[in-house]
Amino acid sequence: MDDKSNKLILVPILAVLFVMIGYQYICPAGSNSCHFKTGENLRGVSILSTQYRTNEDFYTELEDDSPPKLPSKFNFTERDLQRHVDFNIKGYDVIVFLHIQKTGGTTFGRHLVRNIRLEQPCDCKPGQKKCTCHRPGKEESWLFSRFSTGWSCGLHADWTELTNCVPVIMDKKEAQKNKRDFYYITMLRDPVSRYLSEWKHVQRGATWKTSLHMCDGRSPTQDELPTCYSGDDWSGVTLTEFMDCPSNLANNRQVRMLADLNLVGCYNLSSMNESDRNHILLGSAMNNLKNMAFYGLTEFQRKTQYLFERTFSLRFIAAFTQINSTRAANVDLSEAVRRRIEELNYLDVQLYEYAKDLFLQRFQYTRQREHQAERLKRREERRWLREQREQSRASLPRRRGYGGGGDLATTTEDYTSQVARCFSVILALC
Repeated sequence: MDDKSNKLILVPILAVLFVMIGYQYICPAGSNSCHFKTGENLRGVSILSTQYRTNEDFYTELEDDSPPKLPSKFNFTERDLQRHVDFNIKGYDVIVFLHIQKTGGTTFGRHLVRNIRLEQPCDCKPGQKKCTCHRPGKEESWLFSRFSTGWSCGLHADWTELTNCVPVIMDKKEAQKNKRDFYYITMLRDPVSRYLSEWKHVQRGATWKTSLHMCDGRSPTQDELPTCYSGDDWSGVTLTEFMDCPSNLANNRQVRMLADLNLVGCYNLSSMNESDRNHILLGSAMNNLKNMAFYGLTEFQRKTQYLFERTFSLRFIAAFTQINSTRAANVDLSEAVRRRIEELNYLDVQLYEYAKDLFLQRFQYTRQREHQAERLKRREERRWLREQREQSRASLPRRRGYGGGGDLATTTEDYTSQVARCFSVILALC
């Protein structure tokens, strides 16, 4: 090839070289003056370590099912809203699940034994109702629930029964007696929906007649707690018949199962007047609920999952599913019947209003704290990047520049020299 052809080949190469040197002149290393879209990808990169990653789709759904924010009727303190426990699954801590009938407790109970990401998952064998939930490396249970320890304190044991029974049962199950922290949890449900669901369940033959209802060391007498039906069960009961039984335990069940019944003489209704009894029961249920490690609401499955995970620093494998098509939802109610059910459950109605308010405030509080932590993390990441850039600039060789010299002057002088040499080469070739 002749000299002219060689020059034609070299010109594009030298032009590219010229552009690269020019870019270095305009945007020297460590400069903040040049921005490119590709840099936006850094936003999704975490430089500082975090315990959990954010699932934006999951959080979007959390926000979507939030009701309009209304002023709170209750003066909750920051201590009431802040819910995080140092649950030590490898130590002696125990989660105790208080399972109230028809609140979605069966589904939640299965989540506890089958859906938590654990170092040593619960051992659930096909065909067996109970799972073995041992601590890592120990033959000790960290969970007291229907699907782990069974109904060890009686069928659907309430707060009064569990707080007296669980420590004794755990000591019997384990040879070595250790000082344990018990973390009580439960699920609540809209009172009308829960009541209708219990009616449909009883209508199909459920009785729970083997429940002990232990209080003050004994079960209630027949006079204290009369049955609503004769025979083996109450199959086929109509809603009217169900509502007409004054001793029906479905009435205000959530308040009764969360209150300390010792405060009102257990099931002895003659120990005080009805007004005082109801006031004490409701106050006790609210206080016990507020002080529990955690409670969820059937109507807010995703938020329930979110708050449980943040409370115990545990993660579920699969997301909870919100199922709104239930037997209770399919019952066609007149307004008069709905009002009657609310009257029969007026303590539960007040408890649920309180529980829902506190639950949603806890969710908002926890989300805000998490957002603040994310902002702080991003701020720290930016600070870290700035420090790295400054260290990189400081590590560059410093030469004497114009007027005493600095990094910019040195860089400019170096690149000017390169450009001059580049022109010299091009002129020589031409």
